[in-house]
Amino acid sequence: MDYDVIIIGAGPGGIYSAYELKKTCPGIRIAIFDSGQELKNRHCPIDGVKVRSCVKCKSCSIMSGFGGAGAFSDGKYNITNDFGGTLFEHIGKKEAIELMEYVDRINVENGGEGTRLYSTAGTQLKKICMQNKLKLLDASVRHLGTDINYIVLENLYSYLKDSVDFYFLTPVEKVEVTEGGYRVIYDGGEKSCSRCIISVGRSGSKWMESVCESLSIPAKSNRVDLGVRVELPAVIFSHLTDELYESKIVYRTEKFEDSVRTFCMNPHGIVVTENTNGIITVNGHSYESKDKQTENTNFALLVAKHFSEPFKDSNGYGESIARLSNMLGGGVIVQRFGDLIRGRRSNEKRIAEGMVTPTLNATPGDLSLVLPKRILDGIIEMICALDKIAPGTANDDTLLYGVEVKFYNMEVGVNEHLETSYPGLYIIGDGSGVTHSLSHASASGVYVARRIAGKWQET
Repeated sequence: MDYDVIIIGAGPGGIYSAYELKKTCPGIRIAIFDSGQELKNRHCPIDGVKVRSCVKCKSCSIMSGFGGAGAFSDGKYNITNDFGGTLFEHIGKKEAIELMEYVDRINVENGGEGTRLYSTAGTQLKKICMQNKLKLLDASVRHLGTDINYIVLENLYSYLKDSVDFYFLTPVEKVEVTEGGYRVIYDGGEKSCSRCIISVGRSGSKWMESVCESLSIPAKSNRVDLGVRVELPAVIFSHLTDELYESKIVYRTEKFEDSVRTFCMNPHGIVVTENTNGIITVNGHSYESKDKQTENTNFALLVAKHFSEPFKDSNGYGESIARLSNMLGGGVIVQRFGDLIRGRRSNEKRIAEGMVTPTLNATPGDLSLVLPKRILDGIIEMICALDKIAPGTANDDTLLYGVEVKFYNMEVGVNEHLETSYPGLYIIGDGSGVTHSLSHASASGVYVARRIAGKWQET
């Protein structure tokens, strides 16, 4: 075998798998393949001046490369089993939390020592939410910020680069089962290994489906989350963000009893675009450094859609809506909340006259022409509900960017060890459909690494 372990994907799951393996088994031979670039070469060409919108690079530096899609996120590691995935269903609630806390210690030791750990424990905000038909989910959250998150990743890469073989800009085409191991095939070559860890993240969803099909690994359709990113003055949410930083709030709509939730809250942050399989969607970042902060806070409002038989392509449904937005707006559409509820398209004049200065150059438009009525009704209900605990949320000048889509991989058939029916073939992170967050994906990487290390040491 060329390697003892090959890891496909250099996102959080792959990084923490390699970290734990090298820490416990210094002599183990590891290779990591990724379709993107190493961290220092990851640069999005959008500068807001010469390049104002996505140019659809062959390898999206926001989504691919060392650090995965989380490299330029705002570096929030939520320590909880209440959201972020179902890892605990496989390995147990206690071990899942312990692994997330272990990942947190690694982050602190590698550059995150000055950051704060927020918690919902003992907060009065939970009562205020309940009084207004909202549910605040329990969590502790370490906010690194996009800048400190980058430093942590730099330090982890420095730790790994001399003892792990990295194959950047090398998308894997196929994984084959061999006698006693696996063969990883890519353009220009192939490598063999005894054990293989697949950690391709959400952006690798289509590729993951092809692997499951070729190896007859069972997989079932997962959900897709559709919605918008809200941007408003930071002072409106300051009483929530100062205490909790990120508040995961869930609301059940009165009209359809759909679940709408806040997601990825970025105090004093910026709204950004991301490219998933050629589709432009919206996201948000925030920084720890004061000089990079803005006067706005942004967060997503997402409606989860689960589909029943005979429909199986939940991601395809989300993609079709995102493509419609791209077609109408040439990328991301932005609309004032006041314009949305009045049934009119936003224009540059009304946005410029408003109280909220957009942090993303998006096309003024009408989100009602993109999002299904049921989803849009739920978002409007949620904004009005949030206005009761954060007055000003439903102001006319609040900006809505669309669309935001969270694609979830099909839930792959793995056992309690995150191992497929093929011994030594593990599927972890968001690519498995089991995890949906930085902390859960990282914890799954550590978990699998410890299992492999135990078996490797026995031999």
